[in-house]
Amino acid sequence: MILGLSFLTLQAHAQTDTTDTKAALPKVRILTSEGAIELQLRPDVAPKTVENFLQYARDGYFDGTIFHRVIPGFMIQGGGFTGDMVRKETRTPIQNEASPTMPNLRGTVAMARTNAPDSATSQFFINITNNDFLNAGVRGAGYAVFAKVTAGMGVVDTIAGVKTAHVRGMADVPVNPVVIESVTLLEQE
Repeated sequence: MILGLSFLTLQAHAQTDTTDTKAALPKVRILTSEGAIELQLRPDVAPKTVENFLQYARDGYFDGTIFHRVIPGFMIQGGGFTGDMVRKETRTPIQNEASPTMPNLRGTVAMARTNAPDSATSQFFINITNNDFLNAGVRGAGYAVFAKVTAGMGVVDTIAGVKTAHVRGMADVPVNPVVIESVTLLEQE
């Protein structure tokens, strides 16, 4: 009998912990000219990265930026250029929080960076497919996954299929700009 009660107590405690963890994971909506994309952020895995992303969102930084790099079968990247391909000024780069426990799978969101591991600022990308070669330890420091798409993957796939061209010396730029109209934090349920 005591064993049965202990099991029920542990089970109830585990359910409470799971509920609390899910409630603590913030969600955001990226409203684009192609539709809405919702993300669940993972501050439990990449706290500095999530805080960085949320600060840019709170500041309205992403409003009016575009998905400036679209490569079918790979990813869509945005959050750093205006519609006329002018790079926006950013805050100081953040530390790379790439982790083998958060791989670059289809629908995950990671920070874009230069070849320097700790160079991410505002730009992020959504993986269109599993991109194992971007994971920490595969070919170096990796790219920090900090969120996953929970709604709107069809919008992501639509963006991934737009026609692209070379613009101002950059490849894979959508011919018709795909605008990020806003990024807003959703209320917790």
